[in-house]
Amino acid sequence: MGRFTSSSCGRSAVRRLSVVAVAVSMAVLAGCGGAKVGGTSSTTANAGGTSSGTAKKTSCGTFNLADNPWVGYEADVAVIQYLAKNKLNCTVAVKHITEQVSWQGFSTGQVDAIVENWGHDDLKKQYIDNTHVAQDLGSNGLKGVIGWYVPPWMATAYPDITDWKNLNKYADMFKTSESGGKGQLLDGDPSYVTNDAALVKNLNLNFKVVQGGSETALIQSFRTAQQNKKPLLAYFYSPQWFLNEVPLVKVNLPAYTAGCDSNAAKVACDYPAYVLNKVVSTKFANSGSPAFALVKNFFWTNEDQNVVAKYIAVDKMSDEAAAKKWVDANPAKVNTWLNGT
Repeated sequence: MGRFTSSSCGRSAVRRLSVVAVAVSMAVLAGCGGAKVGGTSSTTANAGGTSSGTAKKTSCGTFNLADNPWVGYEADVAVIQYLAKNKLNCTVAVKHITEQVSWQGFSTGQVDAIVENWGHDDLKKQYIDNTHVAQDLGSNGLKGVIGWYVPPWMATAYPDITDWKNLNKYADMFKTSESGGKGQLLDGDPSYVTNDAALVKNLNLNFKVVQGGSETALIQSFRTAQQNKKPLLAYFYSPQWFLNEVPLVKVNLPAYTAGCDSNAAKVACDYPAYVLNKVVSTKFANSGSPAFALVKNFFWTNEDQNVVAKYIAVDKMSDEAAAKKWVDANPAKVNTWLNGT
């Protein structure tokens, strides 16, 4: 996220991590929230699979699919993997890696597709515009939002807290043992797209960014804050199934305008609205694989993703079982992905 600049990392304007080799990064612990991080998992076609759609079972070989560390992305992967395996006769190799490392896989051949990309203009320039090893396949249907949020009880008790100009007035409420005498702004997985440190500095806020460690940690922090009426200001995002459980309230930062985040060190504006998209390797696009057509046609809504993500994160269903349940309930949409009609 998340799903995620310090302009070359994560969900769009912001995730700055040092670049490491893809082979090494396959073992990086990149987050929780249901994402099974730390390696590659492969599944092969099941001739007896029962899923919606009427696509022919044409062999497609191995399909290398990136899986980034938030449960919404895992939901995307679960459904695509299920269909590729059971309807297209693919061997699916799921690569549990962070966003920026996924892009490196286009040039090494280790990644065929990223199915939920949050911005990354610098990586687009490098891999799509300059080296041409990747291609933009357009929107996956999801609308992404990143921002700072408070639990609902705080917005009710302190209505003006949703205006960033009033945050310093409440800074003392957010102090923790980790925030060094300042208010705490809790962030998530270190790989996520975030401008938060620059925002705190450039908006002259008496806060310190503290890493929460994962999507799961963020969710539990918000759940506890709402249940126990504890102050919390934290990074969060949509689509996210948890927002149906606890309707977090977004803090209004200075309005985003085109280019206001172009210099990561000087960012003083809100995150942009993201039209999330799919990116594939050029080799994969030219391969004739039926998995490419599936990725190209894949298009669903925030609510679709939230349903599958909840199956995984809350109902503790396996990825395959969660995908099958959603696929069986949505035959028309699945048929469009598989057959383009």
